[in-house]
Amino acid sequence: MLRRLHHDQPEGFAFTPANQAWAEAQISKYPEGRQASAVIPLLWRAQEQEGWISRPAIEHVADMLDMANIRVLEVASFYFMFQLQPVGSVAHVQVCGTTSCMICGAEDLIAVCKDKIAAKPHQLSADGKFSWEEVECLGACANAPMVQIGKDYYEDLTAGRFGEILDELAAGTVPVPGPQNGRYASEPLDGLTSLKDYEETGHTKYNASVQLATDLGDTVKRIDGTEVPLLTPWLGGDGPAAGAAPKAARAAKAKPAASPKASEPKKDAPKAAAAPAAAEGPGTKPATLDAPRDGKADDLKMIKGVGPKLEKLLNTLGFYHFDQVASWTADELAWVDQNLEGFKGRASRDAWIEQAKILASGQETEFSKRAKY
Repeated sequence: MLRRLHHDQPEGFAFTPANQAWAEAQISKYPEGRQASAVIPLLWRAQEQEGWISRPAIEHVADMLDMANIRVLEVASFYFMFQLQPVGSVAHVQVCGTTSCMICGAEDLIAVCKDKIAAKPHQLSADGKFSWEEVECLGACANAPMVQIGKDYYEDLTAGRFGEILDELAAGTVPVPGPQNGRYASEPLDGLTSLKDYEETGHTKYNASVQLATDLGDTVKRIDGTEVPLLTPWLGGDGPAAGAAPKAARAAKAKPAASPKASEPKKDAPKAAAAPAAAEGPGTKPATLDAPRDGKADDLKMIKGVGPKLEKLLNTLGFYHFDQVASWTADELAWVDQNLEGFKGRASRDAWIEQAKILASGQETEFSKRAKY
């Protein structure tokens, strides 16, 4: 199935302060240079916050993880759990249409969606409150037919009860999720055949997942990051992390407080003088510039393997233009590879010189063609 970004995009995207702190905490789980591993959690958090994944959200996540935009788009478009178009402001309904649910009445539920929401999947209802789609098995076969709404399952549905649930949601209430026919969980329809004393020993009013949903009362609520404390045990503590604390903690762990790089503030445009110390190890330092020619640098992110973070590092080292990269000798390439802090070896691995020669001549590479969009 072809999945493309929606034609109508918002002007920008930003995590809420609490979600930003959460995202930075996720990134801090991974070793330096491996932050791209956090792409799925960050995309999912963006969707929990906004309801869907927009182009600005993809670009924001790419910047946070030093990834090319196209790489994050590849992830978002590959996994069907990511919605690439706006969803209902109240709820997006996912109807299971696989074997057990189909046999037990999923088509009746889809008919309700077409009648009460929109004629086609992924369309918004007239009031913008709902959207729907048919999905593959959601793993509640014993309680078929079922739908997922927000974070919870509504099981053992009839068309009539499903319509009532949509009406309740539209009215601003949150229906109790779980089985809708009186079952506690997934026991036989005619009652327990074993462990019959369980009902006499006492248990929560609802099964565990439904009980938690009702206790929280936020089944269809968008996640803004304030729901639960942000715990970061991998940073040496289990308390809530706020603001940019995760990033600061990682920096403090990686470098002594007196390190010049950690203590010196950023000043004006990057200059070669602010670059890291000359190479330790092999290679010869290439010719560099104090600033881009005519005040306008090339977009080095058009080189495969160069993201926003690496582009800034290259500028700091004194490289702003494709022709500079294209002119590196083997010894100079070795120097660059040695001085790509956190990305050592990247220039050789991704063949930057060969790419830069093409780009400097005014032509495009296969990567640069994709990276522009």
